Amino acid sequence: MRLLVYPHDLAIGGSQINAVDLAAGIAAAGHEVLIYGIAGPLISYIEERGLRFLPARRLRYRPAPSRIAQLAWIARKEGVDLIHTYEWPPCLDAYYGGGLLMGVPVLCTVLGMTVMPYVPASLPLIMGTAELGEESRLSRPGQVWVLEPPIDVSRDHPGFDGSRFRHDCGVQDGELLIVSVSRLAIDLKLDALVRLIDAVKLLAVCHRVRLVLVGSGAAEDALLERAREVNRACRREVVTLHGSVMDPRSAYAAADVVVAMGSSALRAMAIGRPVVVQGEEAFSEVCEPATLDVFLQQGFYGRGDGASDVNRLVEQIEGLLGDEQRRGELGRFGRQVVTQRFSLDRAVGLQLEIYEMVLRRPPRLSLKEALTCAGRALALELENHSPKQKRQSRERDQELLAAAARGAWPPAIR
Repeated sequence: MRLLVYPHDLAIGGSQINAVDLAAGIAAAGHEVLIYGIAGPLISYIEERGLRFLPARRLRYRPAPSRIAQLAWIARKEGVDLIHTYEWPPCLDAYYGGGLLMGVPVLCTVLGMTVMPYVPASLPLIMGTAELGEESRLSRPGQVWVLEPPIDVSRDHPGFDGSRFRHDCGVQDGELLIVSVSRLAIDLKLDALVRLIDAVKLLAVCHRVRLVLVGSGAAEDALLERAREVNRACRREVVTLHGSVMDPRSAYAAADVVVAMGSSALRAMAIGRPVVVQGEEAFSEVCEPATLDVFLQQGFYGRGDGASDVNRLVEQIEGLLGDEQRRGELGRFGRQVVTQRFSLDRAVGLQLEIYEMVLRRPPRLSLKEALTCAGRALALELENHSPKQKRQSRERDQELLAAAARGAWPPAIR
């Protein structure tokens, strides 16, 4: 089988790394796999995994006419049997370019927390959680499977050494280290990261604790200002922004506690670290036997009640910081869960079964459906590119960042 994998971008992120890891596993199983996408930091990781990269044209309209034409050309030139896309913009590009024009079956993976209306309903779909899989089956005629984010447990393992990371961050002997590896983005991430910094400020009153944030993004400057204010108030280095790294395994391994969501939580568990899972609107829960079923159903994420304080998060982290034995037990528990349910080898086998089913029963593509989805995407593009919408989005982001930097969180956004 010759497969073309098209992630939604090649920035450093859980969805993109999952796509590359699965592609490498499929290639190791004897198939030819090409990675297509807009050039980004993950190109070196793609090359490290022994995969061939095809750069996409950079036009950013959704769907992108230049990429539709390019995908049709690649499908014909390379003899592609199946195109596997991630998230809805690549899905639409492939639907038109590889599917309608060249008759190549298209499969879409959605690892976000909702199914966008821009994904054609007839296309076979892979969802990242059981809850979203059930929801999708109720509203779509196309085939739907669930494949949770895979983790390469041979690369991410408890034997990894984090001592150099602790040394580089200036973590002193006896200090307890909390680590979060995350994109420092405004949407989905900022609320959780601000709450984490505020929680650590309170914890620092009674504990020798440090927080290191690993990542970069649009919220970096605001979070840095917030961290400086906390450090001034505590009269010592309590919060550190480390910046982005291609390989965060040493950061996970260095931690006494990891606070994370999604694939980041699973990687920390694979390395044997206790995890507090964060989500949006003040959601947080320790990953332990009592909460595992919830996470298996909804993913390692959630939505809370939007509480204005961080007391719940403080209690959860403090319960782990004060109990070394429990941290060890939860680290072993997490490793076992990831090895048994989320291992890359298991996911590759399931992915190959899905490919075989799609090839046996390719989706019936419809010009009417194609035009409907194109119209929805065009309406979204027009809305996003309108001067009024751009101004409102910019003002919202500036207000959120200003609130995060000055400690007025959560803000009352109009």
